[in-house]
Amino acid sequence: MISRRGVIKNCLASLVAVKVPTSAFSAKNVSRYRIIAQKSEHQFYEGANLSDLFLYNGSSPGPLIVENKGNILEVEFLNLLDEPSSIHWHGIKNLNDMDGVPGLTQAPVEPGETFTYRFPLNDAGTFWYHSHSQAWNQVARGLCGPLIVLEDGSSMSDRDLTIAVDDWLLDENEQIHTASLGSLHDWSHGGRLGNFLTINGKSAPEIKIPKSGKVHLRFLNFANARVMQFELNDRLPMRIVALDGAPCDPFMRQRLTLAPAQRVDVQIDDVSFVRELFEVSTGEEYGAATFVPNEVNQKPNALPRFVLPTNNMLKMDNAEVINIHMQGGAMGNLSSAIFEGEQKSLRELARSEKKLWAFNGEIGGYDLTLAEVDLGKTVVLRVWNDTRWQHGMHLHGHHFWVKSKEFGDEANLVLRDTYLMQPGEHAELVFEANNPGSWLFHCHMLEHHVSGMGGIITVG
Repeated sequence: MISRRGVIKNCLASLVAVKVPTSAFSAKNVSRYRIIAQKSEHQFYEGANLSDLFLYNGSSPGPLIVENKGNILEVEFLNLLDEPSSIHWHGIKNLNDMDGVPGLTQAPVEPGETFTYRFPLNDAGTFWYHSHSQAWNQVARGLCGPLIVLEDGSSMSDRDLTIAVDDWLLDENEQIHTASLGSLHDWSHGGRLGNFLTINGKSAPEIKIPKSGKVHLRFLNFANARVMQFELNDRLPMRIVALDGAPCDPFMRQRLTLAPAQRVDVQIDDVSFVRELFEVSTGEEYGAATFVPNEVNQKPNALPRFVLPTNNMLKMDNAEVINIHMQGGAMGNLSSAIFEGEQKSLRELARSEKKLWAFNGEIGGYDLTLAEVDLGKTVVLRVWNDTRWQHGMHLHGHHFWVKSKEFGDEANLVLRDTYLMQPGEHAELVFEANNPGSWLFHCHMLEHHVSGMGGIITVG
């Protein structure tokens, strides 16, 4: 889209939203931002070396965008990197040409060029935005940020906190470990796993919270590949109220599991007991953040409003079933696959093409069509993870119902846009194909995606 430089403030350090009514969108508010991707320095903790990263508007994570349901979001994106880039609006049921996937929904934004994203915010929830151009490289260097959409008329209070977690692979000088970017080992195993944890861009930060009353925490996992698990001090229970931006019937858990790209919203009834946050995926408690009471007392019930989905499951009569057999990776059973029309051995694919994963015996990519479905059709993605590795499977442009096994032995029927599949797991992801366009279905372990674990579902 043509950029409107005259009405957008050029701000390198922060985002400035200017809301104006427009008759073109039925007098809805249009919120305009400018986001700049550029090389930037960032300090992860006091006294640390400055790390050279790729950042949006010079901040890690990218600036927090808070908007209301029903608004139009307009973002002029300026790419000041030395390589092409784009922005994907993860979890937003977007217009197809605004989805931000170069080579599929738009051309890449070349160095020095701009692209204007403009789309309605039809759903409230916790979302995020990130590069979708060589995402395995650009997200690893810092190109990601949170997007919060509140119900119409709501505002974000000090009782509503964003907990953006990330997993960085740094060298001894606290720089991005660039030599390992593109590692065939990472691509064929669990993906790029870091050695340095941050919360909201900082190592072990202090987070201000109210002294008492209720609090709402929005957890987002920005990591390339690491599945993270979090607990509060004394294993205090947390009420899960939304997953991937979609409200759910509340349920209690002491531990949260977040695959890359997943979000979990939780509420705590009495914050006065909350002191620390631990990452526990290794089996040991790692201090992720400390909570510090805020002297400013907020209204005790100033929490975000949620509207539960009206249907617990779509009608399955005449549903279209798409079988997806996932294979590949290290220690797997894939010996060969079709790539660019030719059957090749996995060894040859790995050595010459860096392709390691397949859907239904074909190496994935933007030229692999998994299905073409009619608009309004109920679709069942019947997925079999026939690999030795976990995969966070993400569908663009839609949410899907799934009987999730992510929270214990008992399956929970929930609405998600990214589902963590265990090795050997069979799952049915059910959605209404109500958003026309060509939509990507892929693993959000970003190294798995680039090496073959992705395909296209065309709606309409």
